[in-house]
Amino acid sequence: MARLQEAAVKQIEEICDRYCDEKTPLMMILSDIQNEYGYIPLEVQEIVSAKTGISVAEIYGVVTFYSFFSLTPKGKYVIGCCLGTACYVKGAQKVIDRFSELLGIRPGETTEDGLFTLDALRCIGACGIAPAVSINGKVYPKVETGQVEGIIESYRKEASA
Repeated sequence: MARLQEAAVKQIEEICDRYCDEKTPLMMILSDIQNEYGYIPLEVQEIVSAKTGISVAEIYGVVTFYSFFSLTPKGKYVIGCCLGTACYVKGAQKVIDRFSELLGIRPGETTEDGLFTLDALRCIGACGIAPAVSINGKVYPKVETGQVEGIIESYRKEASA
């Protein structure tokens, strides 16, 4: 989304217009933009600010506070490793470390090929199947470090098919 094309600017403005009658439209606007583009760079925040009258500082504060929003593009597959208490005590740190080692990225980063983003998550509500890993909404239960390489390879195969 480097330099926004006119169509993208128009679409962002249309998203803002959808919520013009709402008292507090920002979260809905940002959520729709995140869902549409996958991230919310500063240039987009400036458009939202101009359209809504909400300061860029406030918008930036919301985008950086909530982990759902991102300032940078995410990979095709977003790997979320739960580090909540139940997952952590069952070895989640070792699992995320293994993903990090095999992918060559740290949590919060995306692989150079744009295929994977690795995220450290708080509790995802899957305590009974700890440690849990979520990839694009699919939850993997009781993940062990020995499974990580196979999980990554299955998504690599899917991406190349």
